Amino acid sequence: MKNDAWQNDKEYLSYVSDLLNNPEVKRLDNYIQHHSSTRLQHCINVSYESYLVAKKMNLDVKSISRGGLLHDLFYYDWRTSKFNLGSHAYMHPRIALRNAEKITNLNDKEKDIITKHMWGLTLSKPKCAESVIVALVDDYDAVREYFTPKYRSLKKKIKRNAL
Repeated sequence: MKNDAWQNDKEYLSYVSDLLNNPEVKRLDNYIQHHSSTRLQHCINVSYESYLVAKKMNLDVKSISRGGLLHDLFYYDWRTSKFNLGSHAYMHPRIALRNAEKITNLNDKEKDIITKHMWGLTLSKPKCAESVIVALVDDYDAVREYFTPKYRSLKKKIKRNAL
């Protein structure tokens, strides 16, 4: 998928443009997520890719687009911040939900998407298919974002050694 395909998808933008223009969502661009992307780009990727899956499966595309975009709406470096009440995997969905509720009204499905996107680690089971999709796309994107720069570096090294 082209990284900017979402920018030309009018239906997708009709669901999320208010959020993308929100200063609190824009702040996510100040945080690195998985080494090669900002948290904002990561959230857009998860949101748009989940939207595409939901569209093919005839699911709630609006809720998955909005919930996916807001799933990591927190403002700290998750690699260094520590919590007394639990791990980052447990805490950040709850923090993201609280932050999302400050900027928009959420339906039950969007709340479930945000709070359950880490269900594989937190064992808090999703109530809807859209939540499962966002969780799986989030995992896939995290792996891709982490390994893409390493793959490119390795590819360059192999190319240099082949010359």
